[in-house]
Amino acid sequence: MRIALDAMGGDHAPGVVIRGAVQAARELGHEIILVGDEARIRPLLDRFAGGLRLPIIHASQVVEMHERTMAVKEKRDASVNVGLRLVREGRADAFVSAGNSGAVMAAALFELGRIRGISRPALAVVYPAAPNTCLLLDIGAVTDPKPEMLLQYGLMGTVYAERVLGIANPRVGIVSNGEEPDKGSELVREAYRLLVASSLNFIGNVEGKDIGHGIADVVVTDGFSGNIIIKLSEGLVAFLAHYLRREFTGGAVNKLALALMLPAAILMLPGMLLMLPTIRRLARKVDYAEYGGALLLGVEGVVIIAHGRSNTKAIVNAVRVAGQAAEGNILEAIKRGLTQTLAIRAIGDLSS
Repeated sequence: MRIALDAMGGDHAPGVVIRGAVQAARELGHEIILVGDEARIRPLLDRFAGGLRLPIIHASQVVEMHERTMAVKEKRDASVNVGLRLVREGRADAFVSAGNSGAVMAAALFELGRIRGISRPALAVVYPAAPNTCLLLDIGAVTDPKPEMLLQYGLMGTVYAERVLGIANPRVGIVSNGEEPDKGSELVREAYRLLVASSLNFIGNVEGKDIGHGIADVVVTDGFSGNIIIKLSEGLVAFLAHYLRREFTGGAVNKLALALMLPAAILMLPGMLLMLPTIRRLARKVDYAEYGGALLLGVEGVVIIAHGRSNTKAIVNAVRVAGQAAEGNILEAIKRGLTQTLAIRAIGDLSS
């Protein structure tokens, strides 16, 4: 696959992005097209590539992380616009950026447009759950959606779960403050009615505490709530890591306890070594870099928005997710699913 990568996007661009591009090209076999200021990209590529040649498409402007979203309209030669035009023109199969997320979403709407029948796009992210992951959307694209948009999110999420995550007949749930059908805001109750009448495998309401339990494979919500869920989850993981490190290593009593436990720890070492694979799996489960980035579902192209602080691993995985989405041909699958859903709703309206 040909993946256009915004070399200028992110807190650590262009260096980290270029290292990620080189690693992704070697590990995944995709053609990575670097988009950005060639004068800044070329020396870093020569330094990191080790003889590997990656194409560069020059873009003279950058939408910085602190700039307002509409800067994409003023900076027509910004790397985000140039990269998305490559997708529109068929010169790239997908676009990846760790840059200004609002600017990427706006540019995607301007350059690619919406899939016909989709009111507004949604940001979807793979969320750690037990025993498997689930897909959570929307996490910030639309903070005040209409009920039919949540139905569309359920449809797009189902297609992605089937085509990319490999989940047969994904279970769809909607975030609410209770399991009962009459719980939730007016938006949730009306969306519930639409989801029940659809052809999706809708299982009902999902409370916040249950998202990580794998009750649903696709969890839909408005962008305001979804953004809070994802940011709170990231904050809790960071807090727990910091808290445990401080409690185990801080203070004279804890240090003395660790010293006294050292002989026992040595005896337990073989068992601890056997647990290492489990510990690594858990670490990967809660590491945002493992999931690459959020997919912007609903636009006429594959667009991945990676975290602004993405490291090399996150860039590689964002490219991997982009390649999987393009190979899964999710755009055509969404269009077919949308046609079927509209037909079912039309039949229901006639019968009523």
